[in-house]
Amino acid sequence: MEHPEFDKSASSSIGLWRSEGRIVGAAIYDMYFGEAFCAALPEYEALYPKILDRELKDDSGLGIAVHDGNQAEIAAAKAVGFVREEQQETVMRLDLDNLMISDLPEGFSLSELDPVREAYDFQWLLWQGFDHGEDREAFEREDPVIPQNRRHLNQRLSLTALAPDGGKAAYCCVWFHKDADYAYVEPVCTIPCCRGKGIAAALLSEALNRAKTLGAKEAYVVSDLPFYEKLGFEKAQHYTFYRKS
Repeated sequence: MEHPEFDKSASSSIGLWRSEGRIVGAAIYDMYFGEAFCAALPEYEALYPKILDRELKDDSGLGIAVHDGNQAEIAAAKAVGFVREEQQETVMRLDLDNLMISDLPEGFSLSELDPVREAYDFQWLLWQGFDHGEDREAFEREDPVIPQNRRHLNQRLSLTALAPDGGKAAYCCVWFHKDADYAYVEPVCTIPCCRGKGIAAALLSEALNRAKTLGAKEAYVVSDLPFYEKLGFEKAQHYTFYRKS
């Protein structure tokens, strides 16, 4: 799975370390150089300094996220010049056996949304949902609509809520691959005039329930919002960012 803005032209720079037929370490840039994910399996933590040395920085350097509980990786990063930053990230987890089902408010209905076939409506919904404003001309001027086909998107897990007037009020997407036992939530949003009604919670609970029927046992989201806690998510992991100029 990949983000549509992922710079594939630099993919040859990704570093993978293998031992006895399995990957034991990796250095992968986020969407572009300057931010990267660097990790090694616990029994191969001695590789970590070499993994950090992978050339993935941009003109401002390289930022990485390190799990707060991994003291070996923190020490290795500091030893080669990485400095702790204020930026932090929380990963929340939900056991899908504990999923709480919510219903859409009266007058709203659920529909599947194809982000490619309905690219304009999809991107306009995200524009409003992530607080860029309600000026359609500004949206069309600043955010050109380019359909982006994302691999492994299951349209059954890409849901929107339709308001009584037929307009799209909210969106959520859950990602699940048959070779995994967990689902990943991204993104979730509601347009400002429809917030506070429980619409997003109803969409997400339906999408997660569908993922569960496909084989997902748990779900993850990168967030620390109380919205997810109300659905049963619990804070599972915390990361702090480190940067080397």
